[in-house]
Amino acid sequence: MCGIAGVMSAGGATVEEAVLQRLVDSLRHRGPDGEGAYTARNVALGQTRLAIIDLETGQQPLYEPGGAVLVANGEIYNYLELHDQLDPDAFTTRSDCEPPLHLYRKYGLDFVDHLRGMYAIALYDPIEGQLVLARDPFGIKPLYYAQTDAGFVFASEPQALITSGMVGPTVNPTALNELLQLQFTTGAETVFQSINRVLPGESVVVRDGRIVARRRRQVLPDDGVADWSEETALELLDSALRNSVEVHQRSDVPYGMFLSGGVDSSALLALMAELNENPVQAFTAGFVGTSVPDERARARELAAVTGAEMHDLAIDADTFWRELPRIAAAMDDPTADYAMVPTFLLAEAVKREGLKVVLTGEGGDELFAGYGRYRSAMRPWWQGGRRMRARGVFDGLGVLRDQPAGWRDGIAATEQTSETESLSRLQAAQASDCADWLPNDLLIKVDRCLMAHGVEGRTPFLDPDVAAVAFRLPDGLKIRDGLGKWILRKWLDGVLPEARSFERKRGFSVPVAEWIEARAQEIAPLVAYQPGVLEVCEPRAVEALFAKTGKRQGFAAWMLLFYALWHNHHVLGVGETDGVRDSLERGRKAA
Repeated sequence: MCGIAGVMSAGGATVEEAVLQRLVDSLRHRGPDGEGAYTARNVALGQTRLAIIDLETGQQPLYEPGGAVLVANGEIYNYLELHDQLDPDAFTTRSDCEPPLHLYRKYGLDFVDHLRGMYAIALYDPIEGQLVLARDPFGIKPLYYAQTDAGFVFASEPQALITSGMVGPTVNPTALNELLQLQFTTGAETVFQSINRVLPGESVVVRDGRIVARRRRQVLPDDGVADWSEETALELLDSALRNSVEVHQRSDVPYGMFLSGGVDSSALLALMAELNENPVQAFTAGFVGTSVPDERARARELAAVTGAEMHDLAIDADTFWRELPRIAAAMDDPTADYAMVPTFLLAEAVKREGLKVVLTGEGGDELFAGYGRYRSAMRPWWQGGRRMRARGVFDGLGVLRDQPAGWRDGIAATEQTSETESLSRLQAAQASDCADWLPNDLLIKVDRCLMAHGVEGRTPFLDPDVAAVAFRLPDGLKIRDGLGKWILRKWLDGVLPEARSFERKRGFSVPVAEWIEARAQEIAPLVAYQPGVLEVCEPRAVEALFAKTGKRQGFAAWMLLFYALWHNHHVLGVGETDGVRDSLERGRKAA
């Protein structure tokens, strides 16, 4: 796991060494264990390393006999199998990231079709004079780029591209509308005007500083619902999950997991406890002094049953107000998912315990249909069904200066692509979420919050073999009796009955609305006159919003607070601050 970056200049110009160094320096938090670089006249690649596999010889860049050079951020879980399938004598390291080099020489751009894992890869072929960027099909690992008059620049994080000096932090108004209304942005465009994402599963070819070709690898099956019985589905699911967790534990350093007590993390705990000789290191968080249910008690019960070693983190309002600016600073590609708060603080706890890797349950809801919105999407409109995200966060609240234009265009385009004759209504909704919500909200959150502390997050549910089973399950095995993830619950009930998998639980929530309401009178005027907020909102309407109670109003207030802090750091350049109030006061002065 690493940070990667690089430049290919236009017109054959020599890449400035200082540009590459700025890129690498800005990614050091992603890879505190070392760095490496490759430079040619018009190409420069850099990497900061978090050493997980092949601690002794896995330094990057990596090279192959034909002259190709590679830097990568990720884990190739089938690297042992690929090593045996290819020419073992050609390998010079035991790194999981060396097989892609040899696969490229054998299969060309189709090399990605042989990879099982999470990755963002940059490969330069001096013979062809081309730079190839590739990202894993689920979009677990990030990769960003910008095309400028000077050439092509890429990095694991947008802030690195801005730090390089090749692009500026100008806000993209279309993407900002999406962010405010959806809490995340869709597709290739980011909230920064000149910075784009390499899409999940996409490979791009760059020559002379310009993209000349693209291809896309799909991850979800497109052959519709399978005719599986419950018994067959359970057998297939058991095999896929066990294999995925097993390969996701391939590591030369100790690892742990995030445990919430819900179905997804409980399933991971059950398998990890079975597959490991030593106690599983389980990390969980709870919120004190609020009305939000504290899941730590359930997590402790499961840890005791499985013999896991529990690491318990209590989060209170003081922690929220002190740490939120630091969390917003880590979210350079912004998503206003309030789960960033416990995720960031848990990652910090993992680092304190000396671990570098945690397994997480992201993807379980998307692949096994856990969200309530899927049940609505399955029904036709005349039976009360409706499209997902039909209403924006600020619709009807009278806070924004102008009605956001085009905020749902990206979602609509994804829906149109997903709604094919071969897929059920439920599968189409799941495919839409896997295309945008999953990579651009949940996985960005996990990547930034963990990598800010040099911790790698692994997601066993987001595995092609698991997806091949989960996505094709009959609708009735995903949703039954008003419960999503029915077949996963059934499986979990068999392997860990103490998880009480069929018990109805409230969805995971973070009490940001309560915390904001308690300090609304103090915080509202400061938020209302932040430069970023002033550009899109009427100040008096913002203050009125903070004075109200209600779920929608509370989330909208959280959205504006987060955006104000994000804008202060990433656009205005406000540096480290002493908590939320200090950041807002400094931001207001900048207005």
